[in-house]
Amino acid sequence: MKLLTLNVHAWQEENQMEKLEMLARDIAGERYDVIALQEVMQSIDAPLVKDNIKKDNYALVLLELLKKLGVEDYDFVWDMAHYGYVTYEEGLAIISRHPITSHESFFVSDLQDMHNWKTRKIVKASISYEDQDIQFFSGHFGWWEDDIEPFKGQFDRLMQYIPEEGLSFLMGDLNNDANVRGEGFDYVKEKGLYDTYELAAEKDDGLTIIGSIAGWDDNEAGRRIDYILSSKPVDVLQSSVRFNGKETPVVSDHAGVAVTVKF
Repeated sequence: MKLLTLNVHAWQEENQMEKLEMLARDIAGERYDVIALQEVMQSIDAPLVKDNIKKDNYALVLLELLKKLGVEDYDFVWDMAHYGYVTYEEGLAIISRHPITSHESFFVSDLQDMHNWKTRKIVKASISYEDQDIQFFSGHFGWWEDDIEPFKGQFDRLMQYIPEEGLSFLMGDLNNDANVRGEGFDYVKEKGLYDTYELAAEKDDGLTIIGSIAGWDDNEAGRRIDYILSSKPVDVLQSSVRFNGKETPVVSDHAGVAVTVKF
């Protein structure tokens, strides 16, 4: 099983459509089984297409580009977390080429004011893979020391939704640096989740943000803040950073993380 997580910074990138097309080509070539996306925008004023999905929903446009490449077996779920960048509804998505048997979204922040960008939600999808249902969560969390919505409380709420039985994956932007001790990354492991990067037989440096971006102004050396975590130990063949300008082009202010899990 191949998994990908990426904070896409939707509709905020220069040359946005060119970058979207590069992402679509990568997905068509790699054939990821499940993809978790964060900062997935759609315009407030765009017409509704289906349910809560509007015409310029970033994930919907991505799937339309995939269809132009002859790839038609992906489906997705999306929900809004809050309003972003004045004219957008910002949310999270899970894309799968396997059947999505159920899905839901829920708040993990105390805040539930959709006009406050620190309001946080999780999108969850149950996906049928090789005759078993696996739970996937796409998340974008607050910082460890945030004075309004700190990471710890949000993660505690998430853990209430992760079942003890079966296998679950949390994929997304944790806004916590893996190389900083005593904060979010250590807390995640204390709660019993496993970092697929640490489990991987083959891996690179894992860094997903380089240079200054919103929320990480003092970031010259690079940080690992985007993760794929599992609720149980799994056999991870490889973990690699995607879209960092090395083997794959830059498509967002974050790089992505891809892992290959052997069942």
